[in-house]
Amino acid sequence: MNNHKCSTLFQKPRGRTRIIQCIYVVGFMDLFGVSMIIPLLSHHVKALGASPTVAGIVGSTYGILQLFSSTIVGGWSDVVGRRDSLLTCLLLSALGYGLLGMSTSIALFVLARIPVGLFKHSLSICRALLSDLVTESERPLVMGHFNAASSVGFILGPVVGGYLTEHEGGFYTSSFTCAVIFLTNAGLVWMLPWSETLITGNDTNSSNDTSKRCHDCSKFVRNGSPANNHHPAETDPDTKAPGKHRGGLSWRDVSLLQPAWRQLSSVGSKIHTVASSDMWDLFLVRLLMAIAIMLYYSNFSLAMEERFSVKPKMTGYLISYSSTLGALGGFLVGPVTHLYGNNMPALLLHSTVLTSSLIFLYAAAPSVSQVVLTSTFFAISTSIGRTCITDLELQRGGVQASGTLIGAGQSVTAVGRVLAPLLSGLAQEFSPCGPPFLGVILALAAVGLLLIRIPKWDGRGMTKNAKL
Repeated sequence: MNNHKCSTLFQKPRGRTRIIQCIYVVGFMDLFGVSMIIPLLSHHVKALGASPTVAGIVGSTYGILQLFSSTIVGGWSDVVGRRDSLLTCLLLSALGYGLLGMSTSIALFVLARIPVGLFKHSLSICRALLSDLVTESERPLVMGHFNAASSVGFILGPVVGGYLTEHEGGFYTSSFTCAVIFLTNAGLVWMLPWSETLITGNDTNSSNDTSKRCHDCSKFVRNGSPANNHHPAETDPDTKAPGKHRGGLSWRDVSLLQPAWRQLSSVGSKIHTVASSDMWDLFLVRLLMAIAIMLYYSNFSLAMEERFSVKPKMTGYLISYSSTLGALGGFLVGPVTHLYGNNMPALLLHSTVLTSSLIFLYAAAPSVSQVVLTSTFFAISTSIGRTCITDLELQRGGVQASGTLIGAGQSVTAVGRVLAPLLSGLAQEFSPCGPPFLGVILALAAVGLLLIRIPKWDGRGMTKNAKL
C-alpha cells in the first residue's frame, strides 16, 4: 500500500467521524422508541381480551424470534453489507411498529410482532459497523459511547410513553411515534457519507505499527462501500485487476441484489464457522453473566418490598438511578481500558469478579442504603463487562465476520432471557433472596471459567484472530 493511499484516511477523517456520531444518534433513537412501547405491551394485549396464559405466549413470540434470527441477520449483514442490512432492518421494524399501532385484535398484534422479532437487530448491526470503522484500540471507547447513548434513550423513552398513554389512544400514538422514529433512523442512515469513508480495520498480524496502519487503510466500508456508490474498486497491486478488496472480496459480492442462494450460502458458511470455532468459553461466560444479571433484576421490586417495605414508587426511582449510572458507565469504558493497557481478558475477569461480589452484597444487604451502594457500582461494572465481552469476541473471531459474531452473542443473551424467568421463579420459592443468590453461583462459575481459559487465550496469542 503506497503512502498516497495511506494518507487518504487522515486527510478525510470527517466522513468516518460523521458516521460514528450518526450511529450514536441512531442507537439513542432506537431504544428511545422501543422503550416507549415495552412497558405498554402487556397492558395492551390484555385489553384486547387475552388471558394471562395467552398474553404470556404472545409475549414470548418476540424473544423466540430474536433467539433464532440474531445470528442469521448478523451474518447477513456481513454478506450484503452494513448499509443495506441496516436500512432493511430499520424499515421492516418501522412496518412492525406501524402494524402494532393498528392492532385491534390479538391476531394482528401477533402479526405485528413478527417483523420486529425477525429484523429488530439494528443495534447489533450498528455495533458491527462501528467495529468496522475503528481500530482495535479505539473500539472499546467507541462501543462504550454507543452503549451509553442507547441507554440514555432507554431511560427517557418510558417517560414519554407513560405521558402519551395518559391520553386516549395513547398506545396507538406511542406505536406510530415509534414507527416514525425508525423511519427517521432509516433516512439518517441513507444520507450518511458512506463514499467518503475508509475502514481503519484491524490487521494484527502486521509486524510494525506503521505498516499496520497503512495496510488497514485499504479496507472500504462494506456497503457504504465504493461498490454500492459506484466508485472505482480498489486495484490489486499484484494482478492490477480491479474489483477486489483485501481478502479477495469482490465489490460485486457486497450487494443486497446478489442472488438469494449466494446470500444464504454465505450466511450459512459464516454461521458454521462461528459455531465450529473455539469460542465456546466466551459464549458460555456471556450466558452465565446474562442470566446472573437478569436474576439480580428479576424480582427486584418485590424483594425490596418484602425485605425492606420499600414502596414500588421508591423502587422505581432506584431502578432509574441505576439505569442512569449504567449509561454514564459507558463513558468510563475508554479510560478504564486505557488504564488496563487494552488487556481486555484481565478487565473482563476483574469486572466479572466485581459483579459477582456486588450481587452477593445485594442479596445479603441488611439495609436499603447498602442496596443503593451496590446498585451504584453494579450498574457501572455490568456496563464495562458487556463492552469487554463484545470486544473479546471480535478480537478472537476477527472483524471479517463481526456481524455474525455480534449476532451470535445476542442469540446467547436471548437464551438467557428464556432461562432467567424460569430459574427466578424456582429460586423465589425458597426466598426473596433466592434469585440473586443463584445469580452469585452462576457469576462465580463464570469467574472460574475465565481463570481456567484466560491463560490458554494468552498462550495462543490474543493478537491472532481466527480467519472467519
